[in-house]
Amino acid sequence: MTSENATAGAVADATRAVVREFLAARLAGDTERLTALFADDVDWLLAENPTVPWIRPRSTAAECAAQFTELTEHTVPEDARASIDAFLVDGTDAVLTGHLSGTVRATGRSFAGPFALRLTVEDGRITRHHLYENSLSIAAACAP
Repeated sequence: MTSENATAGAVADATRAVVREFLAARLAGDTERLTALFADDVDWLLAENPTVPWIRPRSTAAECAAQFTELTEHTVPEDARASIDAFLVDGTDAVLTGHLSGTVRATGRSFAGPFALRLTVEDGRITRHHLYENSLSIAAACAP
């Protein structure tokens, strides 16, 4: 193995470790740890969806970590489901694909669909969080 390959492998391993820590913190609802995992300035992307209260522009570590809290305030935690089908890492980038579902607390309506999450990890912190999900299903579940 060349030193270049070893370095690339070490970068991918570090990315994988941070993403696993991110997933564990999300599962535990640990916003303090999430805040520490996000960089000071984050490239945050979710499809604009004005009817969904937890989907809005974010850019700071605290704003990004708060998305979890806002999501749990507006959905029924017992109904939340997420499964990961693939976890791919290439250097500083990671892509997770899977399926998510939940129920909106205010309406009692459910949403479900596939997702893809692209994360970039630099210097041990998440600098990019791009989530692609079934925003139509979520918007319909939030509609009065």
